[in-house]
Amino acid sequence: MRVLAAMSGGVDSAVAAARAVDAGHDVTGVHLALSKNPQSFRSGARGCCSREDAHDARRAADRLGIPFYVWDLSDRFAADVVDDFVAEYAAGRTPNPCLRCNEKIKFSAVLERGLALGFDAVCTGHYARRVGDELHRAVDDAKDQSYVLGVLTAHQVAHSWFPLGGSTKTEVRAEAAARGLSVAAKPDSHDICFIPDGDTAGFLDARLGTRPGSIVDVDGTAVGEHDGTHHFTVGQRRGLRLGVPAADGKPRFVLDVTPVTGTVTVGPREALAVTRIAGVRPTWTGTTPAGPWRGLVQVRAHGAPVPATIEVRASAADGDELVVDTDEPLSGVAPGQAVVCYDGTRVVGSATIASTVAAPRPALVP
Repeated sequence: MRVLAAMSGGVDSAVAAARAVDAGHDVTGVHLALSKNPQSFRSGARGCCSREDAHDARRAADRLGIPFYVWDLSDRFAADVVDDFVAEYAAGRTPNPCLRCNEKIKFSAVLERGLALGFDAVCTGHYARRVGDELHRAVDDAKDQSYVLGVLTAHQVAHSWFPLGGSTKTEVRAEAAARGLSVAAKPDSHDICFIPDGDTAGFLDARLGTRPGSIVDVDGTAVGEHDGTHHFTVGQRRGLRLGVPAADGKPRFVLDVTPVTGTVTVGPREALAVTRIAGVRPTWTGTTPAGPWRGLVQVRAHGAPVPATIEVRASAADGDELVVDTDEPLSGVAPGQAVVCYDGTRVVGSATIASTVAAPRPALVP
């Protein structure tokens, strides 16, 4: 089998490529250049698109004795990931750029080009498993990345390979060291790769400017001001700078972000609880589920899955809608995030959260 190994310059993708070689496949390594002006070096564990990362990927490929290429996908990354990220925040939603990158770049642009060049599959260092034609969680719950792969289609799953799905991170690092790979002890990348300094607010300010507005309590009382709704996400507690303390003295959290009026609504933690999630643009890793079904849902990359009743409903205006009723309330669920559905360990599909319904509040006892 001809395998295209996506090599980020980190330890996971290097070991994944090595295992593909060991399996006897014809492997070619490819590093994705996603930034027009990449930094020379990473800032610790921040980012993953520096020149240093490209050099590390090349050294790993040389060690494995496989061909290596760099593909410039910076224009498509800017349009499909970075511009989408900015537009979503401008609209009051909270996007997940890693999930969007998997959807639009790693398993769309790369796979499309790979198949056109005669490759059979794309191999990555994601912690997930492919069992037959099904996508499943990784064995290591602490490293499981199936959530950010929930956007894959059945076609993409069928042409993907995740060699690390049955291993732990400790095992992968030990294997890299034993193979003599220089990235064995390299820190994992985290945060948003195109904001290597971690200043998301500053990044958005530079693109959206200052848009002053009011912060109001649930009863509409003004309790503060802000410089832009893009500084806030549902569930946020820190950085609110409220001028009027809550009557009960407890912390307040962002409950709603409305860019049209420039209003950010805050309230008590219990007001964040929701039991119904409506998602748009659902994608399925296999066949579309029929009728309401019982499963598990997850709304954050490392969040705990919760039991739920899940249903796909047809909508003439916007296509299918995914409706999820959870058995227990979830907190801080923000529009723009993904809800990923599971049947046990199997990833069924995902949708982009459009709206939520608050959990019933307990009646006050007179």
